[in-house]
Amino acid sequence: MTTRTPAVLAVAARLERASSTGVACPPVVDLIGTSDIGVAYEVQQTLTERRLAGGARLIGRKIGLTSAAVQSQIGVDRPDFGVLFDDMRFIDGDVVPYGRLLQPKAEAEVAFVLGRDITDATEPIQVRSAVELAYPALEIVDSRIADWRIGITDTVADNASSGVFVIGDVGIPLDAFDPVDVRMTMRRGGEIVSTGTGRDCLGDPLNALAWLAATAIEFGSPLRAGDVVLSGALGPMVAVQPGDFFEAAIEPLGTVTVQFSGKDNG
Repeated sequence: MTTRTPAVLAVAARLERASSTGVACPPVVDLIGTSDIGVAYEVQQTLTERRLAGGARLIGRKIGLTSAAVQSQIGVDRPDFGVLFDDMRFIDGDVVPYGRLLQPKAEAEVAFVLGRDITDATEPIQVRSAVELAYPALEIVDSRIADWRIGITDTVADNASSGVFVIGDVGIPLDAFDPVDVRMTMRRGGEIVSTGTGRDCLGDPLNALAWLAATAIEFGSPLRAGDVVLSGALGPMVAVQPGDFFEAAIEPLGTVTVQFSGKDNG
């Protein structure tokens, strides 16, 4: 394991404590500043290495901050990425224990499952051929930082503000549709709470995938066959309350749903 600076270790400890206690922590910019994204990714990598050492398994990546609406909600102006662990994945229609989350928000996305490694192709037209199937997805983002008072270094350090995710049961190959043309409607308890299109995700979800592929290569950990990649939000994120039921229709991919337990049930 790489030697880390005291500041990186202090941030990791703060975020781990928030996660284990269920009590959100102050922003971490007092320790690593507001602009050094490289240091923030060192924190993320430190936490990732610890989780892997504890038996967790990596199954893919998530792209964050791809929607202008979400960037405006958070107050940042660039995408980021985090990692997906096996225990973050839920099945369509599952009940997610609300108690495992601190400040959850739901957003609808496209999930790509890769059919081959991406070790050098970093243009949208190139990464398209690496995608085996695409699915409708709901990502439940979360923050260990109190009241979501985050900047770019806070969210990067905190694994891109990740929580859990749900993907639909049936995937569609990309030769059957263009991700840029998908249309998203997300409902909470039957009420429409978010809408968007593929164009709202960095202009095209494949642009987001290409950005991630290039960044992953730069970091020395290219995307691999079998990885799940969450594209990033297609529209505004929406706060989740105990007992909420969400359904996202992402046409032509289909729908995906998730239920949350009551506060006293998980």
